[in-house]
Amino acid sequence: MSDRRGRRALGIADSSVGDRCTLAGAVVRGDRVVDGAGFATATVGGLDATDAVLRIVTALDREDVASLVIGTIAPARFNVIDLSRLYEGVDGPTIAVTFDPSDGLEPAIRDSFSGDDRSERLERYRRLPPRRPVTVNDETVYVRALGASPAEAADIVRTFTPEGGRPEPIRVARQLARAGAAYLDRERDADRPDRSDR
Repeated sequence: MSDRRGRRALGIADSSVGDRCTLAGAVVRGDRVVDGAGFATATVGGLDATDAVLRIVTALDREDVASLVIGTIAPARFNVIDLSRLYEGVDGPTIAVTFDPSDGLEPAIRDSFSGDDRSERLERYRRLPPRRPVTVNDETVYVRALGASPAEAADIVRTFTPEGGRPEPIRVARQLARAGAAYLDRERDADRPDRSDR
C-alpha cells in the first residue's frame, strides 16, 4: 500500500446564499496538504448539484485523486445528489459523509415538494447506498459509499480525519464554499442599482 500521507481525496462541500448554492472542491493529501481547489454553482431548490460536482471534478482533472468525499447528500434545499452518477464520473470510491443522526429525509422531501419534483428527489434518495455509522476519533459520522466496502470507506474517512470528526477535505471545502458564497453575494449586491438613486 502506498504511503497514506501521499494519498489524495477530493472533498466537496456547499454554502447557500439566497437562491444560489456555491459548491467547492478541495484536493487534500493524507498529510493535510491542500494542493487543488475548484468551484461551481447550483440552484437552491433545484436538481443540478450533481452536475455541479461533476463540473468541479472535470475542471480539476486530477488523475492522482484516489477518492471523492462529499459532505452532504442534499445541498441547497434538497438538491439531492445522484451518488451513482458521481461514481461513474469519478472512477474511484465515492463517499458521502454526514454528521448528524437522522431518521432520513423522506418526510422532509414529502412536506417540501409535490408532483414530479417530489418523485425525482425521492427516487434519487432511495437509490443512495445505506448509511453506516463510523467511529472517528471518538466521534460518530455516517457514511454512504460506492466503489468501496464498508471497511474500506471507513479507512478512507479515518485516513483523512486527523482530529475531530470532519474529514479534512470536507472541512477545507466547507471553508472555501463559505468564502466563495460570501464573495458572490457581495458581487451581486455591488451589481444591483443603488435604490437611493431612484
